[in-house]
Amino acid sequence: MSIISSDKPLAICSDHAGFELKSIIEGYLEANSIEYKDFGTYSADSCDYPDFAHPCAEAVESGECFPGIAMCGSGNGIAMTLNKHQGIRAALCWTPELAALARQHNNANVLVLPARFIAPEIALEIMDVFLNTEFEGGRHERRVEKIAVR
Repeated sequence: MSIISSDKPLAICSDHAGFELKSIIEGYLEANSIEYKDFGTYSADSCDYPDFAHPCAEAVESGECFPGIAMCGSGNGIAMTLNKHQGIRAALCWTPELAALARQHNNANVLVLPARFIAPEIALEIMDVFLNTEFEGGRHERRVEKIAVR
């Protein structure tokens, strides 16, 4: 079962270090008729990841898009920025198993990829697992409900 909602596009963003991987992912999404909204960056020119992470997070938080996919060189900076938003649970994943657990146990709503540390084929596999894994709920639900600062 897929977490992709037919009525909402995915949100996608990167900085310059993630631009090439973002382009590969967008090609994959287009080839599979998966709608997405690109929040930038739009070139490999040096830029600041928060400029793209915040609008991406706002789109997922508001329900305009679901889920999100973000990348930067290590994945850390963009994940930190995304997770400043109360409604975002961004998970940095470098294996398919981590992506599955992020969805199953943490109800992650943004996948973060470390563009400089994984091959494009692995990134696509991780994304596929993330997009096709459901949240288990149950005992994990109460934990997820405690994440946001109120």
